[in-house]
Amino acid sequence: MNIYEIKKINEAVEGNSYVGRGIVCGKSENGKKAAVACFIMGRSANSRNRVFTMKDGVLYTEPFDASKVEDPSLIIYAAMRKFENNLIATNGDQTDTIYEALKEGKSFETALDTRCFEPDKPNFTPRISSMITFGENDFSYKMSILKSIDEEGSECARFTFSYPSKAGLGHFIHTYVCDGNPIPTFQGEPERVFIPDDIDEFTNALWNALDEDNKISLYVSYIDLENMSEEYRIINKNN
Repeated sequence: MNIYEIKKINEAVEGNSYVGRGIVCGKSENGKKAAVACFIMGRSANSRNRVFTMKDGVLYTEPFDASKVEDPSLIIYAAMRKFENNLIATNGDQTDTIYEALKEGKSFETALDTRCFEPDKPNFTPRISSMITFGENDFSYKMSILKSIDEEGSECARFTFSYPSKAGLGHFIHTYVCDGNPIPTFQGEPERVFIPDDIDEFTNALWNALDEDNKISLYVSYIDLENMSEEYRIINKNN
Protein backbone atom coordinates (compact mmCIF):
# COMPACT_ATOMS: atom_id res chain seq x y z
CA MET A 1 0.00 0.00 0.00
CA ASN A 2 1.38 3.38 -1.05
CA ILE A 3 0.20 5.94 1.50
CA TYR A 4 1.44 8.74 -0.77
CA GLU A 5 -0.57 7.65 -3.81
CA ILE A 6 -2.36 10.49 -5.57
CA LYS A 7 -5.52 9.52 -7.44
CA LYS A 8 -7.22 11.43 -10.20
CA ILE A 9 -10.49 12.85 -8.90
CA ASN A 10 -12.61 10.58 -11.11
CA GLU A 11 -10.79 7.54 -9.71
CA ALA A 12 -11.75 8.66 -6.20
CA VAL A 13 -15.50 8.75 -6.88
CA GLU A 14 -16.48 6.71 -9.94
CA GLY A 15 -18.39 3.51 -9.25
CA ASN A 16 -19.51 4.80 -5.84
CA SER A 17 -23.22 5.61 -5.95
CA TYR A 18 -23.22 7.86 -2.89
CA VAL A 19 -20.24 9.75 -1.52
CA GLY A 20 -22.68 12.42 -0.32
CA ARG A 21 -21.43 15.98 -0.21
CA GLY A 22 -17.74 16.62 -0.89
CA ILE A 23 -14.99 19.26 -0.76
CA VAL A 24 -11.62 19.36 -2.52
CA CYS A 25 -8.80 21.83 -1.80
CA GLY A 26 -5.36 21.89 -3.41
CA LYS A 27 -2.87 23.48 -5.79
CA SER A 28 -2.65 23.14 -9.56
CA GLU A 29 0.14 21.05 -11.08
CA ASN A 30 2.10 24.10 -12.24
CA GLY A 31 1.89 25.60 -8.75
CA LYS A 32 0.27 28.79 -9.97
CA LYS A 33 -3.31 28.37 -8.77
CA ALA A 34 -5.30 27.38 -5.70
CA ALA A 35 -8.26 25.13 -6.36
CA VAL A 36 -11.42 24.49 -4.38
CA ALA A 37 -14.40 22.37 -5.33
CA CYS A 38 -17.59 21.42 -3.55
CA PHE A 39 -20.48 19.28 -4.67
CA ILE A 40 -23.82 18.08 -3.35
CA MET A 41 -25.65 14.83 -3.93
CA GLY A 42 -29.04 13.64 -2.73
CA ARG A 43 -31.27 10.59 -2.49
CA SER A 44 -34.57 12.19 -1.43
CA ALA A 45 -36.78 14.45 -3.55
CA ASN A 46 -36.20 17.24 -1.01
CA SER A 47 -32.41 16.97 -1.34
CA ARG A 48 -32.49 16.72 -5.11
CA ASN A 49 -34.59 19.87 -5.45
CA ARG A 50 -31.56 22.17 -5.30
CA VAL A 51 -29.17 24.25 -7.38
CA PHE A 52 -25.97 26.19 -6.70
CA THR A 53 -26.20 29.95 -7.30
CA MET A 54 -23.57 32.68 -6.92
CA LYS A 55 -24.67 35.99 -5.44
CA ASP A 56 -22.27 38.81 -4.53
CA GLY A 57 -19.36 36.40 -4.30
CA VAL A 58 -21.19 33.92 -2.04
CA LEU A 59 -22.16 30.44 -3.24
CA TYR A 60 -25.60 29.33 -2.06
CA THR A 61 -27.72 26.23 -2.32
CA GLU A 62 -31.22 27.23 -3.32
CA PRO A 63 -34.44 25.38 -4.17
CA PHE A 64 -34.91 24.56 -7.84
CA ASP A 65 -38.67 24.51 -7.29
CA ALA A 66 -39.58 26.45 -4.13
CA SER A 67 -43.09 24.94 -4.08
CA LYS A 68 -41.62 21.48 -3.48
CA VAL A 69 -39.40 22.29 -0.49
CA GLU A 70 -40.30 20.05 2.46
CA ASP A 71 -37.66 21.01 5.03
CA PRO A 72 -35.07 23.70 4.23
CA SER A 73 -33.13 23.41 7.51
CA LEU A 74 -30.31 21.13 6.33
CA ILE A 75 -30.34 21.70 2.57
CA ILE A 76 -30.42 25.51 2.08
CA TYR A 77 -27.28 27.38 3.14
CA ALA A 78 -24.23 29.38 2.03
CA ALA A 79 -21.77 26.74 0.82
CA MET A 80 -18.82 29.06 0.16
CA ARG A 81 -17.89 32.57 1.18
CA LYS A 82 -14.80 34.72 1.74
CA PHE A 83 -13.49 36.72 4.66
CA GLU A 84 -10.37 38.81 4.07
CA ASN A 85 -7.69 36.33 2.87
CA ASN A 86 -9.73 33.25 3.76
CA LEU A 87 -11.96 31.16 1.49
CA ILE A 88 -14.47 29.02 3.41
CA ALA A 89 -16.35 26.08 1.92
CA THR A 90 -18.60 23.66 3.83
CA ASN A 91 -21.57 21.33 3.49
CA GLY A 92 -23.90 23.30 5.74
CA ASP A 93 -24.70 26.48 7.59
CA GLN A 94 -21.43 26.20 9.52
CA THR A 95 -20.05 28.31 6.65
CA ASP A 96 -21.66 31.26 8.42
CA THR A 97 -20.45 30.05 11.83
CA ILE A 98 -16.84 30.14 10.60
CA TYR A 99 -17.35 33.47 8.81
CA GLU A 100 -18.78 35.16 11.91
CA ALA A 101 -16.02 33.72 14.11
CA LEU A 102 -13.30 35.06 11.81
CA LYS A 103 -14.92 38.49 11.92
CA GLU A 104 -14.58 38.34 15.72
CA GLY A 105 -10.90 37.36 15.52
CA LYS A 106 -11.54 33.72 16.38
CA SER A 107 -10.20 30.65 14.61
CA PHE A 108 -11.56 28.00 12.25
CA GLU A 109 -11.25 25.39 15.01
CA THR A 110 -12.89 27.56 17.68
CA ALA A 111 -15.84 28.21 15.38
CA LEU A 112 -16.39 24.51 14.73
CA ASP A 113 -16.13 23.69 18.43
CA THR A 114 -19.59 25.24 18.68
CA ARG A 115 -21.10 22.88 16.08
CA CYS A 116 -21.59 19.13 15.67
CA PHE A 117 -22.90 16.63 13.12
CA GLU A 118 -26.33 17.06 11.56
CA PRO A 119 -29.34 15.81 13.59
CA ASP A 120 -30.63 13.52 10.83
CA LYS A 121 -30.86 10.26 12.78
CA PRO A 122 -29.93 7.47 11.98
CA ASN A 123 -27.35 8.84 9.51
CA PHE A 124 -26.02 11.68 11.67
CA THR A 125 -24.48 13.22 8.56
CA PRO A 126 -21.02 14.67 9.27
CA ARG A 127 -20.38 18.37 8.87
CA ILE A 128 -17.37 18.83 6.59
CA SER A 129 -15.61 22.17 6.26
CA SER A 130 -12.54 23.70 4.66
CA MET A 131 -10.70 26.99 4.72
CA ILE A 132 -7.95 28.18 2.39
CA THR A 133 -5.78 30.96 3.86
CA PHE A 134 -3.85 32.98 1.30
CA GLY A 135 -0.42 34.48 1.90
CA GLU A 136 2.01 36.11 -0.52
CA ASN A 137 1.79 34.02 -3.73
CA ASP A 138 0.94 30.92 -1.72
CA PHE A 139 -1.59 29.43 0.70
CA SER A 140 -2.28 26.76 3.28
CA TYR A 141 -5.57 25.04 4.03
CA LYS A 142 -7.51 23.24 6.72
CA MET A 143 -10.21 20.60 6.47
CA SER A 144 -12.53 19.44 9.22
CA ILE A 145 -15.08 16.74 9.85
CA LEU A 146 -17.52 16.64 12.77
CA LYS A 147 -19.17 13.25 13.16
CA SER A 148 -21.00 11.09 15.64
CA ILE A 149 -18.83 9.01 17.93
CA ASP A 150 -21.37 6.17 17.93
CA GLU A 151 -24.58 4.96 16.29
CA GLU A 152 -26.70 6.67 18.95
CA GLY A 153 -25.34 10.15 18.23
CA SER A 154 -24.35 10.52 21.88
CA GLU A 155 -21.27 12.74 21.34
CA CYS A 156 -19.42 14.56 18.56
CA ALA A 157 -15.91 13.58 17.43
CA ARG A 158 -13.91 16.43 15.89
CA PHE A 159 -11.04 16.11 13.41
CA THR A 160 -9.05 18.94 11.83
CA PHE A 161 -6.37 18.46 9.17
CA SER A 162 -3.89 21.21 8.26
CA TYR A 163 -1.95 21.18 5.00
CA PRO A 164 0.70 23.27 3.25
CA SER A 165 0.05 23.63 -0.46
CA LYS A 166 2.00 21.41 -2.84
CA ALA A 167 1.86 21.59 -6.63
CA GLY A 168 -0.46 18.99 -8.14
CA LEU A 169 -1.79 17.80 -4.79
CA GLY A 170 -5.27 18.22 -3.35
CA HIS A 171 -7.22 16.68 -0.51
CA PHE A 172 -10.75 15.37 -0.82
CA ILE A 173 -13.17 14.90 2.06
CA HIS A 174 -16.74 13.71 1.74
CA THR A 175 -19.59 12.88 4.07
CA TYR A 176 -20.10 9.18 3.35
CA VAL A 177 -18.06 6.12 2.48
CA CYS A 178 -20.79 4.78 0.22
CA ASP A 179 -24.55 4.24 0.13
CA GLY A 180 -26.23 2.30 2.93
CA ASN A 181 -28.93 2.33 5.58
CA PRO A 182 -27.81 4.01 7.73
CA ILE A 183 -25.18 5.58 5.49
CA PRO A 184 -21.60 4.92 6.73
CA THR A 185 -19.73 8.15 7.50
CA PHE A 186 -16.36 9.12 6.03
CA GLN A 187 -13.37 7.48 7.71
CA GLY A 188 -9.74 8.55 8.09
CA GLU A 189 -7.71 11.38 6.58
CA PRO A 190 -8.89 13.29 3.50
CA GLU A 191 -7.97 11.47 0.30
CA ARG A 192 -5.02 12.64 -1.84
CA VAL A 193 -6.12 13.70 -5.33
CA PHE A 194 -4.44 15.24 -8.35
CA ILE A 195 -5.17 18.87 -9.28
CA PRO A 196 -4.57 19.55 -13.01
CA ASP A 197 -3.82 23.00 -14.40
CA ASP A 198 -7.03 23.14 -16.44
CA ILE A 199 -10.19 23.98 -14.50
CA ASP A 200 -12.42 22.41 -17.13
CA GLU A 201 -10.45 19.18 -17.11
CA PHE A 202 -10.93 18.91 -13.35
CA THR A 203 -14.58 20.02 -13.40
CA ASN A 204 -15.60 17.59 -16.13
CA ALA A 205 -13.69 14.69 -14.60
CA LEU A 206 -15.42 15.16 -11.25
CA TRP A 207 -18.92 15.84 -12.58
CA ASN A 208 -18.87 12.93 -15.01
CA ALA A 209 -17.63 10.53 -12.32
CA LEU A 210 -20.37 11.39 -9.81
CA ASP A 211 -23.33 9.01 -9.80
CA GLU A 212 -25.82 10.13 -12.44
CA ASP A 213 -28.92 9.52 -10.32
CA ASN A 214 -27.67 11.15 -7.13
CA LYS A 215 -25.49 14.09 -8.21
CA ILE A 216 -27.09 17.52 -7.92
CA SER A 217 -24.61 20.42 -8.22
CA LEU A 218 -20.89 21.12 -8.52
CA TYR A 219 -18.82 24.26 -7.97
CA VAL A 220 -15.13 24.56 -8.89
CA SER A 221 -12.92 27.63 -8.46
CA TYR A 222 -9.30 28.26 -9.50
CA ILE A 223 -7.55 31.31 -7.99
CA ASP A 224 -4.38 32.73 -9.56
CA LEU A 225 -1.82 33.11 -6.77
CA GLU A 226 0.00 35.99 -8.44
CA ASN A 227 -2.91 38.38 -8.95
CA MET A 228 -5.74 36.61 -7.04
CA SER A 229 -7.96 36.59 -10.12
CA GLU A 230 -10.57 33.84 -10.02
CA GLU A 231 -12.42 31.71 -12.52
CA TYR A 232 -15.15 29.33 -11.52
CA ARG A 233 -17.59 26.80 -12.91
CA ILE A 234 -21.05 25.86 -11.68
CA ILE A 235 -22.91 22.80 -12.97
CA ASN A 236 -26.48 22.11 -11.87
CA LYS A 237 -28.33 18.97 -12.83
CA ASN A 238 -31.53 21.00 -12.48
CA ASN A 239 -31.21 23.69 -15.12
